Amino acid sequence: MLYSLFYTLTFFALLPYFAYQAVFNRKYLGNLKGRLWLTPFTADSRPAIWLHAVSVGETLAAKPLIAALRQRFPNHRLVISTTTMTGQAIARQQIAEADAVCYFPFDWRFTVRWALDSVQPEIVVLMESELWLNFLTVCRHRQIPTIVVNGRISDRSFQRSQKFGFFVRKLYLLATRFLMQSQLDAERAVKLGAPPDRVSVSGNLKYDLNDSGDSPKLAEIARQLDEYFALSSSRLIVAGSTCDDEEGIILEAFGRLRSEKETEDVRLLIAPRHPERFQLVKTAHEFPGGMIPRSMLDPIVWNPPESEGWYRESAKQIGVIVLDSIGELAALYRFASIVFVGGSLITKGGHNILEPALYAKPIIVGPYMQNFREITNEFLRREALIQLRATDANEQVAELSRVFAGLLRDQNFAGQFGANARQAIEDNRGATTRTVATIAELINHPPKR
Repeated sequence: MLYSLFYTLTFFALLPYFAYQAVFNRKYLGNLKGRLWLTPFTADSRPAIWLHAVSVGETLAAKPLIAALRQRFPNHRLVISTTTMTGQAIARQQIAEADAVCYFPFDWRFTVRWALDSVQPEIVVLMESELWLNFLTVCRHRQIPTIVVNGRISDRSFQRSQKFGFFVRKLYLLATRFLMQSQLDAERAVKLGAPPDRVSVSGNLKYDLNDSGDSPKLAEIARQLDEYFALSSSRLIVAGSTCDDEEGIILEAFGRLRSEKETEDVRLLIAPRHPERFQLVKTAHEFPGGMIPRSMLDPIVWNPPESEGWYRESAKQIGVIVLDSIGELAALYRFASIVFVGGSLITKGGHNILEPALYAKPIIVGPYMQNFREITNEFLRREALIQLRATDANEQVAELSRVFAGLLRDQNFAGQFGANARQAIEDNRGATTRTVATIAELINHPPKR
């Protein structure tokens, strides 16, 4: 009751912030009704597996698991939920195996009950570390197994959780099983209250992702954008999942590169991480070689002028392309000569480097990769990743420009880093198989409460 009261008070205290974001950034408008579970949900008599992924990263990581669950349990319904609108968009666009896509309920007992009554899951699969007290409590009362898969506990999350020992222990006692990415994550889960016999290490599901070329839809997106922007005929740097204050550093480093005779033809595709920042990136930065948004090709946004041919021709030559779209970045890594993965020049903690590694691309990250420490260390050990050392913005510009130039000038060096990255993925696959086996065990032999 105290938790529900605190949750409710916090929700209403944050309403002004939600209202501001809704009005000015168009956030939260699309998922409020869904998270209150006021949207009709149609179920059938088949048993259901409910998999919850918070946002884009978790949804993409869950793709190989969802495909494997569909193959292992062809007679079950697969229900996928997300918390964010961007995660919802990715799930609807890229997960064909899902029978239904919905939002995860707010953690009030009434919304949780409505959701569980609608979905009627045989088991709930929670990606990474998504633990909510009322949701887990109601699942336990209804004897619905809950399993955390691809579990990860970051440094910051671990330190914060230790400050709320009693409450966090309650959460970790409620979940049925924990499949963690690494031994360190498993040890942290036990320290936070998970019974040791419920915790095991399965590896990282992210290593099991498939090439986006396996998706006809993404392959068609890649073909169309290549036709408009001539991506495959350019030396292209792709800067993916960039965050606040990173675009300026990347553009300045790129500008230095273009000022040199040997690299003046290089182009840049920059993809901001969050949709609400698309317009900011397009308006806050200028580049002498020109900037063009991907949305220029969207007929809803762009009404082609009489000089349409000139626009299309210039799109193949302009120096910087801003990828102001959702769910297309993975399809475009194939065209990159070099990939920079964002969220790593600042203390954000980095983003996933595995998608460009699938295409055997040389990958650069900044000094802050704590959210992906295990993967980063594995890639560094294999000489499959270049990590910048500089933390000062001016020094980062200089170092990034030097690394860009070095990789472009020495194709053998760049190619070896890319090959090592692809091999790192191949050698670490297998988490999906282990995860499906545990889920099947819980379905076939649910634990007694």
